[in-house]
Amino acid sequence: MADARRAWLALQRDLGGDEVIFDRPFVPTLDDAPAPPTTAPAVEPTAGPTPTREWRVKSYPAGQEPEWLAGAPPIPGPGLEVTTPPVMAGGAWPSLEAIAAEVAGCRKCPLCEGRTNAVPGEGNPRAALMVVGEGPGEQEDLSGRPFVGRAGELLDKILAAIDLPRPEVYIANVVKCRPPRNRAPLPDERAACMPYLHRQIALVRPRVLLALGATAAEALLGVRQTLGSLRLKVHTLDAIPLVVTYHPAALLRNPNWKRPAWDDVRIARQLVDAES
Repeated sequence: MADARRAWLALQRDLGGDEVIFDRPFVPTLDDAPAPPTTAPAVEPTAGPTPTREWRVKSYPAGQEPEWLAGAPPIPGPGLEVTTPPVMAGGAWPSLEAIAAEVAGCRKCPLCEGRTNAVPGEGNPRAALMVVGEGPGEQEDLSGRPFVGRAGELLDKILAAIDLPRPEVYIANVVKCRPPRNRAPLPDERAACMPYLHRQIALVRPRVLLALGATAAEALLGVRQTLGSLRLKVHTLDAIPLVVTYHPAALLRNPNWKRPAWDDVRIARQLVDAES
């Protein structure tokens, strides 16, 4: 718990906060903020009927609750239930390593022309939590690893604060090559890369998916909606619970969104331990 507490305090500092407010000793409470407007290219919805899944939250002995759980919101109601369309289901790559090798030589869209390195993804191949972002930035393009810039440092702190340090999760992006000037991926670029991502999800088979930002949420759920309308729901992708939250880069630009993001992440964390 002490490590998680230190991680949370470091997270507060990096988000630019000059005051820490606790629900109880050492447990943070942040200011609410409205969701930012987001837009993305339209895609064909693949949502099916509303799920009726009910979750049994893990119970802890009195006095042994983890720090991140204090003041956490309850697991919200169901959202979209999505099944991966066959055209997007991915190839028959037998392993994550095979996907990485394929991605390294991929030339399916123009993004390959400007890349230094492709960024397939990394982490625990049996992770309980899989994090999905938008695409590589400059530092990721140079290193070939996802989330290694400032946004990545913030993501590491968020994960540590919920007792799931980075080595325990799997991290990937919608697109595997850096878009020019860090713009959002175009529809054809997303379409070229999605089979890789869907196959990664199928191989890892996480207990929970965490979508960071509108691009990741829309690509996985197959809908064009604002980020705010997709938050605070438990969606499912191929029966895997999926939670939507802000991209860490957005939190760096807008620290007032840290409370909603922290709530989202704690919902995802509860789902990791929950039974249905």
